Amino acid sequence: MKRILIIATDGFEQSELEQPKKLLEEAGAETVVASLETGTIKGWEDGDWGSDVQVETTVDKVSADDFDGLLLPGGQINPDVLRLNDTVIDLIKSFDKQDKPIAAICHAPWLLIEAGLVDGKVVTAWPSVRTDLKNAGGDVIDRKVAVDGNLITSRNPDDIPAFTEALIDAVKIPAENVVEHI
Repeated sequence: MKRILIIATDGFEQSELEQPKKLLEEAGAETVVASLETGTIKGWEDGDWGSDVQVETTVDKVSADDFDGLLLPGGQINPDVLRLNDTVIDLIKSFDKQDKPIAAICHAPWLLIEAGLVDGKVVTAWPSVRTDLKNAGGDVIDRKVAVDGNLITSRNPDDIPAFTEALIDAVKIPAENVVEHI
């Protein structure tokens, strides 16, 4: 069974964590939500606080060695907090060094910038993040999904089906387990 690590904290975009998590699990993957602290994290939905999600472990207790891929949900608050955490950035770099898929949607590509992974890569993100990506050396496009090597990026919640399908393809979940959602 493929294992996907999801790193998030308070202020994650509700749909960008919950929908890919559900689609990955429907495809037969195991997902693990890691955050900065134990307990629950609160999503952001429609301009206000959303629902809680249970944290299964903390980022200081996980290793890229134990997972097949990494999912980074967006939201404005979530990646802005996470990019200041050295443990999170080191984990992202570890996934990259092992050439494991890293999927970042919406504002989450800020984390890829912080980890120094964008230079020379084709990427996309929420419109307000695109200048940051360009300044970090990325070749920015406006498409549902950009896949360049092990990096998978998307723009917004509307892109979640294509974004998740790209992650499923990248971690090589057997096709017979994948339910078409596009």
